[in-house]
Amino acid sequence: MSRILACLVACSSFASAALVEKTVIYEQDGKKLEGFHVYDDAMTGKRPGVLVIHQWTGLTNYEKERSRMLAKLGYNVFAADIYGQGIRPVPPAAGQEAGKYKTDRKLYRARLMAGLDQLKKDERTDVTKLGAIGYCFGGMGSLELARAGVDLKGVVSFHGSLDAGDGLAAAKGGVKAKVLVLHGADDPYAPAAQVEGLKKEMEAAGVDSKVVLYPGAVHSFTQPAAGNDPSKGAAYNEKADHESWDAMKAFFDAAFGKVAP
Repeated sequence: MSRILACLVACSSFASAALVEKTVIYEQDGKKLEGFHVYDDAMTGKRPGVLVIHQWTGLTNYEKERSRMLAKLGYNVFAADIYGQGIRPVPPAAGQEAGKYKTDRKLYRARLMAGLDQLKKDERTDVTKLGAIGYCFGGMGSLELARAGVDLKGVVSFHGSLDAGDGLAAAKGGVKAKVLVLHGADDPYAPAAQVEGLKKEMEAAGVDSKVVLYPGAVHSFTQPAAGNDPSKGAAYNEKADHESWDAMKAFFDAAFGKVAP
């Protein structure tokens, strides 16, 4: 068993008595959505909140396990549902569903904000300390929140799509969140041209941003289900997975202050 799978299992088993998790049904413009909320009930009082944004197959057990890992770090966590209740497509349908939001960034942002509103209204959330993370399709989502000027301390993209929608690039002085992009150096789906485009966009807008490239890593490097063959363009990379998670933890420690779970 890989270290990340072992960690996921261990975290879930160890935390079962302390973690409180539930499915949350909510709506955006009449569309029913099904999110996932988790927090550590061993803690008291308010704590930083983190929004988790799913990859192209919708909100799955993968994002739920990552949400549990974040909750054990002391965060109040809400995993958003962008597609809608019951919409959990597999490829190639997943690409078609994701494409709806890639080509309609305003709708994507509306769904992101609906999820963020669920996190903000929970009594455990310190609304002055909010962040977001996303994987692949969700990495694009975390960047969209930053581009929209949402009042977040920081956003993190894991092997995400990096290009901005037409007319929706970050505006100079309009981004409040710090931005961390954790990316495979050999990702064919968001290649070097996208990386450079994002860097120029962030620089032009005056954003406090950082891009970390992991040598030898391709798309989906944090996801064991992607397999181990990088020639396919998407594959798990254990080293990049661990290093990127540690980079995210350090980023949020700096943004929120150390949280003691």
